[in-house]
Amino acid sequence: MRLNVTINGEKREADDVWEGESLLYVLRERLGLPGSKNACEQGECGSCTVYLDDVPVCACLVAAGQAEGRVVRTVEGLADGDTLDPVQQSFVDAGAVQCGFCTPGLVVAAHDLLNRVPDPSDEEIREALAGNLCRCTGYEKILDAVRAVAKGGVA
Repeated sequence: MRLNVTINGEKREADDVWEGESLLYVLRERLGLPGSKNACEQGECGSCTVYLDDVPVCACLVAAGQAEGRVVRTVEGLADGDTLDPVQQSFVDAGAVQCGFCTPGLVVAAHDLLNRVPDPSDEEIREALAGNLCRCTGYEKILDAVRAVAKGGVA
């Protein structure tokens, strides 16, 4: 099938897509958007989180056919050209990026939280990020990054 989807504000199409292959595979392998990471392929780690029609989803669990005609925003699409989104910049400044594998999903989850709750409590931050696993940071720097953006700056 030919998949027609708007990604990061741009209409894109991918040919010879099997309807059941994952949106993550299409993004990374067919469309050259490697930001979302392929870690567990079971929706358990959150590394592949993207927005699908403004709702965060694990791209590994979305069949490509389900994305037909829809709008996807990846971690790459949060930046404005060469200017990082405040959440992305805060993750860098706070040292919340270590190996980087979990970072795209955490950034999208934090971005979503801050769009819904501009000044979240620590409990709300932890709840919003609960579906994202990180093996390197111990989470404190990640929480610091989200707190900093919520307070109107970057870490």
